[in-house]
Amino acid sequence: MAEKPGSRYVAPSVAERWFNSLFGLLVGWGLGLSYNYLLQVQGRKTGRIYSTPVNVLDYQGKRFLVAPRGETQWVRNAIASGHVWLKRGRSREQFALRVLDDRDKPALLSEYLNRYKTAVQRYFPVQAGSPLEAFSSVAANYPVFELTRA
Repeated sequence: MAEKPGSRYVAPSVAERWFNSLFGLLVGWGLGLSYNYLLQVQGRKTGRIYSTPVNVLDYQGKRFLVAPRGETQWVRNAIASGHVWLKRGRSREQFALRVLDDRDKPALLSEYLNRYKTAVQRYFPVQAGSPLEAFSSVAANYPVFELTRA
């Protein structure tokens, strides 16, 4: 299957899937750092709720989701449904999504990579701390969503 321009997907290894399951369980219980959430999204075909741990970026008074692995299943499901839930512990909140245009992504991608580089640098060909211009050429490979309370 040919990749459409701008689409990219980095599949997790078996070890990463295992770690994400364990970490997602812990975040779902309320453990983790302030930016760690369990993203829940309804499947576009099955209607089933799927969960994955994410780092939420609070930036300039707004909240954003960045998909460092590219166009994953959660991204496709989120686009199809138009909303997601963020869960941590007993708290679960629904958010509407706004897909960002590629030209609006460089500053957000830079900030995301600078903040969470230990966890996500391996998914970026650009190094943390690089100038914004370096992110313009890769912006199409990383879905970014602005979150607003639903």
